[in-house]
Parts: sequence; C-alpha cells; structure tokens
Amino acid sequence: MVSYTVKQLAALVGGIVEGNADIEITGISDIEEAKKGQITFLSNPRYESAVEKTQASAIVVSKSYKGTSPATLIRVESPSLAFSEIVSLFSPKPVSYEAGIHPTAIIGKAVEIGKEVSIQPYAVIEDNVKIGDGCVIGAFVFIGKESVVGEKSFFYPHVTIRERSRIGKRVIVHSGAVIGSDGFGYELKNGRHEKIPQVGIVQIDDDVEIGANTTVDRGRFGKTWIQEGCKIDNLVQIAHNVIIGKNSIIAAQTGISGSTSLGDNVTLAGQVGIGGHIHIGQGATITAQSGVTKDVPPRAILSGRHARPISLTHKLEALYNKLPEIWERLRKLEKKQGEDVFSTEDDSCKAQE
Repeated sequence: MVSYTVKQLAALVGGIVEGNADIEITGISDIEEAKKGQITFLSNPRYESAVEKTQASAIVVSKSYKGTSPATLIRVESPSLAFSEIVSLFSPKPVSYEAGIHPTAIIGKAVEIGKEVSIQPYAVIEDNVKIGDGCVIGAFVFIGKESVVGEKSFFYPHVTIRERSRIGKRVIVHSGAVIGSDGFGYELKNGRHEKIPQVGIVQIDDDVEIGANTTVDRGRFGKTWIQEGCKIDNLVQIAHNVIIGKNSIIAAQTGISGSTSLGDNVTLAGQVGIGGHIHIGQGATITAQSGVTKDVPPRAILSGRHARPISLTHKLEALYNKLPEIWERLRKLEKKQGEDVFSTEDDSCKAQE
C-alpha cells in the first residue's frame, strides 16, 4: 500500500502544515466520505461545515480558511490544484497507447504521420492529412482530407474531424465531438430553404480541450477559431465563424450563434445562449441560463434571461418574490382610500387567489 506523511505531501504542494505532520496518509476521498488515514480538500465554501465533522486525517485548505477541524490542515494557495497533485500519487497510472498503426485502420494517400503516433482500431485518416509526433488517434476516429493535427494531440474514440481542419499542439478532443461540421446557413428562395455552401475551416490552437458531443461548425468563409488554452465542456454548440479568445471557459449546453466573438478569459456558465454577430468583452462572465443579445463590455458580470448586470438581476428577482405581498398591500391601500384602480375584468391576480 502506498503511503506518505502529511509533511511529504505538504512539501509536494508547497503547503504549510497545521497539526501533526507525521500522520501517514494511505488514500484520498471527498470531504464527506473520507475516513481515517485519508486526505481530502476544501475548495467550495458550502462544504465548510463538513470540515468540523470529517473523519479524514488531513485536509488541504486555502491559506485564508478560518475554521477549525480535528484533522491536520495543509494550507495552500489553491486547494483544488494542490489536491490534484496529491491525487496523482494515489491513482493508477494513466492509460498509455503503444505507438503504431492498427491493421484495421484506413490510411489515405500522402498522409504524413509523425514519430511515436498511435492510431487505434478502425480509425479513418483521409488523403493528405498531417499528424504530428506523439498523437493518439482513438478507435473509429475520422480525420478528413487535408487536415493538420499538431504534436501530442489526443482524440478519444468516435471523434470526427472534418476536412481541412487545423488542430494545434496538445489538443484534447473527447468522444462524439464533431469539428468542422457545416454551419447552419440557408437562404429562402421560391419558398424553399436553399443551402448556402460552407467553404471555411475550423482552427483550434494549442492546449485546447473540447468535451464530449460538442460541435464546432466550420466558417461560411474564413474560419471558426478557438484560440490557445480554451476549455470547452460537453454538449456545447459553436456556430460558424465564431472566435473564442484565449483561455476562455465554456460550460455544458451553451450555444454560441454565428459570427460572434469572445475576448480572452471569458467565462460562459451552463446553458448560456449567445446571439449572433455580437462581441463579449475580455474577462466577462455570463452566469448560467443567461441569454445575451447585444455586446457585453469587458469584465462585466451578467445574469438572467436578458443578461442584465448581476446586481440588477438579483434585485429584480428579490422584488419578483415579493410581488404577492406588494399586491396585497396595494389592495388594502385601495380599499382604505375607497378606490379601485384595477377593474374586475383585468384583475387576473385576484381571480387566481
């Protein structure tokens, strides 16, 4: 059984120990399920109450944490990142893939394959594709003609990379994702929707990760462009000619309409809907289930169906919850004044009481 002292783990993550540094740690767990001999972490404040009750022998916390715990604490700048390093010590080694081309893979003409590339069963790589050193091409992956894949990129099984796509270095694409599908472009002619040819490409820069079943449409002209360091969750739709700035984060079920651009370090939470032909400024944050139909200034935090400033949305929500009380007070005031501002026919609220 692998074990480390708290002192050793703290040294690994650059942490400060509070408590017994010589305790042996033999495993990891979440804060609510942890047992003696295990280490856990606290990153989300909503779990602070669990710190006082946990049976864990040690907890990784932030330097600013002010609570108490029966466990030994390791204080760090980022508990989540530090705990990830600790997890790697107790986890199985990552699955590796032997370099080589499986005999069932189909390789087209004039394909350039770099060193130490692993091409798994039933992958299809069409003509004139270039694949950099150290890539892993999973089972049933399709890479269309004239596409380029940078070194050490990893495509999980059933990924589709359509023709002429440009994929950077160390890009991870999860199962079911489709890169380079046609943009949603039609023109009404004689009462019928005629397809507009989508002749652009998709460009994905270095160190991007794209989640399962996400779709990235090719540009109508030019390119759809996901810039360096972006992290895109599962089930995201990115339409034609969208530009996503560096290090942006996009959560699941978000949809971005055509020709919209995002600055660097933008955060889109789950189920955000973005209209077409608008710009989201650098560092902006759009909270979950918001709808955005106009430009967003840099570093703004918007929320709600109409993507208002988050402070205004919170005020409106609070007022909305008080409407029954306000209505009743208004009715009493009317009776006191001997007036009836609202007619019986229009008094829908009274009818529903």
